Amino acid sequence: MPGIRAILFTVPITLAVLGTATAPGPAGATHRRPGTSLTCRGEGIDPDARVRHRTEIVIHAPLRTVWKLQTNVARWPSWQASVKTAERLDHGRFRKGSAFRWMTPVPPNPATPATELEITSTVKQLRPNSCIRWTGPAIGEGLRIDGVHVWNFTAIKGGVRVSTEETHTGAQVDADVPTATEILRQGLEAWLRELKTASEARTDDRRN
Repeated sequence: MPGIRAILFTVPITLAVLGTATAPGPAGATHRRPGTSLTCRGEGIDPDARVRHRTEIVIHAPLRTVWKLQTNVARWPSWQASVKTAERLDHGRFRKGSAFRWMTPVPPNPATPATELEITSTVKQLRPNSCIRWTGPAIGEGLRIDGVHVWNFTAIKGGVRVSTEETHTGAQVDADVPTATEILRQGLEAWLRELKTASEARTDDRRN
């Protein structure tokens, strides 16, 4: 099996839609040191996971705009550069029990050929316009990551504070926790940056 660094530095995404290895954090993002974890309806991340990260950002857009972008999974490829395809596996409103499958390309490297990482996520808890918690595996050639991802959305003056926390478990990530944690950090911040850009652009379009 390829070493963790060979895998992680050539796989640009895990369950959090990992950003590029040099992607800067989103403007306004705040790194949270370990402390009280985010929850949704009383449930949070995997308390035993060694790979975890929490961060947040302020988005200057209405809560309904941010929520709609985040929960309209089928439209993720239109504003998330790392998401190749995304599909809902159920129908109707986004709710507890909703499931979705999304794909991201994995570039070739000395250990594995070019392939795709398939992520299947299931919503375990949800409070409309407030929080989401989903879980599920990301599977690719020579790599499996089991993730738990929590999102909190809080209306504030002038916009929304979006907070997110995720944990990863799996043989490959547990073999090199610092590297896996750094890549998770980059991925979460890339997601927040793109959500902020898309939300604020939509708000600007409506004003013009």
